[in-house]
Amino acid sequence: MKSSFPRTEVGGVSLPRLICGSNWMLGYSHTSSAKDRFIRELFDTPNKIADTVEVFARAGCNAFMSPLTEFVATAIDEVEQRTGEKMIWIVTPGNYEGGSLDSWKAAVEKARLLGATFCFPHQCITDPRIDRINRCLTPDLRELLKVVRNAGLIPGLSTHMPEAITCSDASGADVETYIQPYNAAGFLCQVETDWLQRVFQSARKPVMTIKPLAAGRLLPVTGLTFAWNTLRACDMVTIGVLNPYEAAEAIEISLSCLERRDAEIDLQFTRSKLSLAASPTKSRTNTLRSLEYAGAPPPPMITLGEGGD
Repeated sequence: MKSSFPRTEVGGVSLPRLICGSNWMLGYSHTSSAKDRFIRELFDTPNKIADTVEVFARAGCNAFMSPLTEFVATAIDEVEQRTGEKMIWIVTPGNYEGGSLDSWKAAVEKARLLGATFCFPHQCITDPRIDRINRCLTPDLRELLKVVRNAGLIPGLSTHMPEAITCSDASGADVETYIQPYNAAGFLCQVETDWLQRVFQSARKPVMTIKPLAAGRLLPVTGLTFAWNTLRACDMVTIGVLNPYEAAEAIEISLSCLERRDAEIDLQFTRSKLSLAASPTKSRTNTLRSLEYAGAPPPPMITLGEGGD
C-alpha cells in the first residue's frame, strides 16, 4: 500500500516535497571518474533503477528528476507497472546545439512522447542566458520556455545561479519552478547558504532544491535536517541515492524532520563506538521500514567485534 508524503503544487500539478534524483543511478557522482564508472556498471539495466525508485513511489514520493533518456523512461514505466502509481517525470534536456531551436524542439517533443510532465532547459543552457544587468532572461531562453509550454509540458529552469530566480521573477518569465543546489556544505552553491535561503523565501514560485547531501559529502541526517528546516512549506528536496536501503532511510529521516520527531533508524556501527551504544543489539524493526514497499531484504546484522574501525 502506498504511503502518503507531504505534497506541494507546481504549475497546477501535485508533487511530493521529496523528489528522487538520478545522479547516483546514472553515474554523475561529482567525486571521480572511477566512481562514475562504478555507478554506471552497477545500474546497467532499467530494472535496477526501478528497484530503488519503487521505494520512493510506494512512500508517496512519485516524482523523478533526470536527463531525458529512453533508458530512464523504461525504468519509470517499470515502476508504474509494479506499483500502479503514476510517476511524475521532471526532465532537463541539454539539447540546444549551436543555438538551434530545432534541436530544442526535437528534445521537447521527445519528452512529451516519453511521458514527461515537466521540461526545463538544463543548467548548461540556462545559466549563460541569465541577464543579470537587466534582471531578465535572454530572448532565446524565453523562446525555449515558450516551446515547452506550447508542447503541453510545464516549463521551469534548471540552474545553479540564484540570479535565475530573481531575474525570472523580476521579468515575469513563464517559469513555474526553479532547480537550485542547496546544502549545508555550500557545495556547488554560488553564494552563501543564508543568501540562498533569503532568495528562496522571496521567490514567487516553489523551488526544487538539489544536492542536499552535497554529493555524499554530508551525512543524510545532517544534510536533510538542514534542508527541511530552512525551506518553505512549498519547496522541495531532490535527493540521489544508490540503493533501496538509502531510499528508505532518506524518506524516514525526511518525515521525521517534517513531523518534528526522532528518526526511526539505526546508526551505522563500528567497534570504536562500542562504549557509546546504550544497547548495541537493539531491534532493527523500525529501521528502513519503507523497504517493505519494494520487498527488499534488510541489510545483514553486524556482529560486535567484527569489521570497521
